[in-house]
Amino acid sequence: MISALIIIFVITYASITLEHTIRINKSASALLGAGLLWTIYAIATNNPVDVGHQLSESIVSTAEIVFFLIGAMTIVEVIDAHNGFEVITSRIKTRKLTSMLWIIGFLTFFLSAILDNLTATIVMISLTRKLLQKQEDRLLFAAIVVISANAGGAWSPIGDVTTTMLWIGGQITSLAIIKGLFLASLANLIAPLIFVSRSMKGKHISSQTKTYSSSVMPTSDFERKTMFYFGLGILILVPVFKTLTHLPPFMGILFGLGILWLVGDLMHYKKEDAEKAQFTLAHALHRIDMTSIVFFIGILLAVATLEHSHILNSLSIFLDKVIGRQDYIVTLLGLLSAVVDNVPLVAASMGMYDLNQYPTDSFLWEFMAYCAGTGGSILIIGSAAGVAAMGLEKIPFFWYVKKISWLALIGYFAGIATYIIQYNLMR
Repeated sequence: MISALIIIFVITYASITLEHTIRINKSASALLGAGLLWTIYAIATNNPVDVGHQLSESIVSTAEIVFFLIGAMTIVEVIDAHNGFEVITSRIKTRKLTSMLWIIGFLTFFLSAILDNLTATIVMISLTRKLLQKQEDRLLFAAIVVISANAGGAWSPIGDVTTTMLWIGGQITSLAIIKGLFLASLANLIAPLIFVSRSMKGKHISSQTKTYSSSVMPTSDFERKTMFYFGLGILILVPVFKTLTHLPPFMGILFGLGILWLVGDLMHYKKEDAEKAQFTLAHALHRIDMTSIVFFIGILLAVATLEHSHILNSLSIFLDKVIGRQDYIVTLLGLLSAVVDNVPLVAASMGMYDLNQYPTDSFLWEFMAYCAGTGGSILIIGSAAGVAAMGLEKIPFFWYVKKISWLALIGYFAGIATYIIQYNLMR
């Protein structure tokens, strides 16, 4: 049984990694793999009661993540439908490329922490396309946006899917991850910015490029600001809700979604149905990326079989014997996330290490959140933010490898050094 489970999982993992080559959606691979793994495990175990309980436990933990993601993605879509992000992006006025690079980098960094790295990437690349005319400049800015978004997502419990998984799973707490990873993530961003800004010194935005200005929008200034600040406030307050009530984060995000839904309906109360249709929560629910949601369900259930069959525990023992040091193991996992999806990597790691042995907010979990969140920047295909940027700006894979990968690698190890120094000083 063990051999069959490992072989099927490896094939599933390879199919997910090679999604664009084999032209099979990774969600299909994840669901098929999960179905086969649980079928083989149930037949081989021949204990339907125990398997049923284990599956129920896995469904509960998976549902908590999925409900949270659906709520967060819907809130972001509602803000976007009201053009709420114009509240931030319309304030950028500088004409110097170097100044704009730092502004875009830091804005993406903090926006990613509040929203998520994928949304922040899409918003900021849409902005740079309005501001920059030269393709070379746009590619460089898009690459910096990817690094900034992944760095910003790592230190926030809601900024990256993998960090959210660790937060919901009880491996980290919101305040501890912010305090623990903020400086490391900042180093991950600043190191590449210093190198890039030196090469752009003295350059200005082309005079043929129109600076950003608010055009005629389908929403009023009041509507944009209302939905932006309400939506942002709800996302920020979810960790506070969890701390005060001790309820799972998905309950906070769904509660906030209900509040935002009510605010939206009251704000558009006097409009005709056809006019307000695009601004409703119902419309936003149709726009969220359900393919990604289905992928998370499939891969988390697939990894759960490896946990229940004790394969992951055996793997952790093997890694400890061969490599020995936790920092080396997690650093390697972070580098691996540049090639393969970091969601199953983190899901597998959560099953490999027991919370009794490695308690909440321990070195292992914080360091894993950083490495898994930022390691994907090393290759353009290593993160959801990178894949989105690749599609929006048509970034060539080998251009990124030649121009950006070494910068992302410098940032990655700068953050590692910062975290280890901080950990040794503070703990």
